[in-house]
Amino acid sequence: MIADRKHTISYTLGMELLVHTVQELSMARSMDQVTAIVRSAARRLTGADGATFVLKDGDNCYYVDEDAIEPLWKGHRFPLTSCVSGWAMLNKKAVVIPDIYDDERVPVEAYRPTFVKTMVMVPVRQINPIAAIGNYWAYQHTPSLEQVKLLQSLADITAVTIENIEMYNDLERRVVDRTAALQAANANLESFSYSVSHDLRAPLRTVIGFTDMVVSDPDRTIDDSSRELITKVMKNAKNMYQTIDDLISFFTMGQKDLIRTPTSMMEMVQKICENCLEAEPLRDIEFKIDTLHDVQADSVTMQHVWTNLIQNAVKYSRQKPHALIEISSEAKEDKIIYHVADNGAGFDMTYYHQLFEAFKRLHSGRDFEGSGIGLSIVHKIITRHGGEIWAESEEGKGSTFFFSLPIVS
Repeated sequence: MIADRKHTISYTLGMELLVHTVQELSMARSMDQVTAIVRSAARRLTGADGATFVLKDGDNCYYVDEDAIEPLWKGHRFPLTSCVSGWAMLNKKAVVIPDIYDDERVPVEAYRPTFVKTMVMVPVRQINPIAAIGNYWAYQHTPSLEQVKLLQSLADITAVTIENIEMYNDLERRVVDRTAALQAANANLESFSYSVSHDLRAPLRTVIGFTDMVVSDPDRTIDDSSRELITKVMKNAKNMYQTIDDLISFFTMGQKDLIRTPTSMMEMVQKICENCLEAEPLRDIEFKIDTLHDVQADSVTMQHVWTNLIQNAVKYSRQKPHALIEISSEAKEDKIIYHVADNGAGFDMTYYHQLFEAFKRLHSGRDFEGSGIGLSIVHKIITRHGGEIWAESEEGKGSTFFFSLPIVS
């Protein structure tokens, strides 16, 4: 049972590392960055003594980078048909070799000067492999199924990242070469990012599923320390899954036509406020809702605007014993201006220029959860309606968000 417990802790830490690696790879913009992240993560993920990142280069395997206790083959090229990384790419599947001296696929003479006794090699992109990731151990043993799955999950995420970089670089070249095609290139980037957001869901579901299996297994003993780690993994994975959902909303928001209909803002806001109160019954939250003018708007996207602004007001007033949120509107010439004010944390207006930018947050994620995309989506919706959105705030004294919508007859 002690051995099983150690394995459980190691596997849990491996999944937590996988979540962090997904986040790092999502920000990678070059192959050098990808290889640096992958070579380190691949080794730590399984506790191996070495790891390599191998690219398919025509009919050869190119050992791009490595992280190992002793030098391996960094910078060398070998025919696909003469090495295990080539075998994994040609056969489109992972290979586990507990004893390298007892497997005909291993070029023994190339391995004899190295420390390697056991190895695992997985393809990067199983349909049409473009690379492989290898793990090596200095002692003979049989790598577990969980270790192989973790390594394959890393390879799947790496495949998506490489495709992302290829598309990103291609679009940059188009911008440089054809300024007139800038709008089309941005549209392609948006479409690609939307696709990547969808593709990232699969490995995240794997992380969440494996973690849930560990927690739900009645025959598995989990101590308090392990359970705390599992909880962190689940929280990080679910937060990233929510970020992906927000990304999909962000990238699809501009693709749908607005359907303007008479929209009762009062009815919509009251329902959202009721939901907020039901969601946090232990908090002292007071909503003051004044006159809210009706308007011609797309009710679906407007629901998103109000939900985001009101939930933000509730969230950022969490540290106040009595949260006061005031919502109102006023008619001015050819537009209606709406207000959502809270007495919460507020923010430093010095950083106001970042407020509606995607992935920019003015508060620490440790204090207030969130993906940093919500307000950018709201900004896009209001802009598409022909309106404006802005805010005023003071740290510790709350914020007021304003948005205007044109009066459409």
